[in-house]
Amino acid sequence: MIRRVGEHALLVETADLAEAHRIDARLRADRPAGVTEIVPGPRTVLVVAPGADLARLRARLGELERGGNGDPAAGIGEVVEIPVVYDGADLAETARLAGLDVDEVIARHTGTELTVGWLGFAPGFAYLTGLDPALRVPRLDTPRTAVPAGSVAIAGEHSAVYPSASPGGWRLLGRTGTRVWDLAADPPALLRPGMRVRFRRAGG
Repeated sequence: MIRRVGEHALLVETADLAEAHRIDARLRADRPAGVTEIVPGPRTVLVVAPGADLARLRARLGELERGGNGDPAAGIGEVVEIPVVYDGADLAETARLAGLDVDEVIARHTGTELTVGWLGFAPGFAYLTGLDPALRVPRLDTPRTAVPAGSVAIAGEHSAVYPSASPGGWRLLGRTGTRVWDLAADPPALLRPGMRVRFRRAGG
């Protein structure tokens, strides 16, 4: 389904995350005239196009919904490896909540290939899906006022790397020196929807 959002945007509602990734990838590979922003979500793709012919854009999006031709954009399915020093403030408590020892938490976190579902919360903050069910612990009852950039964390069904220092309520497992948000890079976000991510245990 395609809905109008305000004066300059359309929202495509998809059946699942995979379909949202396909539509997002095809739009980026062959961006329609006038489109300035493409924002994928768990089951949506927001397309912002100030001044564009929204009727024509709606027809194009309808083709993509029905599986119109066009190859996915580069990066979909690409694997990014992120080294992690597992010394996070919540590592031991996470192990206790999960009923595991610390080494098993690390083994499960590094042993599962995750997928970038969507970006949100802060620039470059990628919600990584596919977390091992044994590690699906709740957020902190009281969020921290400051989480350092590069912190590797989990909460519920997701894992993430904090792209910059910010408040946060996810449980911290460790830290990485990999920059997932860099304004000098093109694109600034290292992780993009559809990419796969593997965490690797690194020395301190």
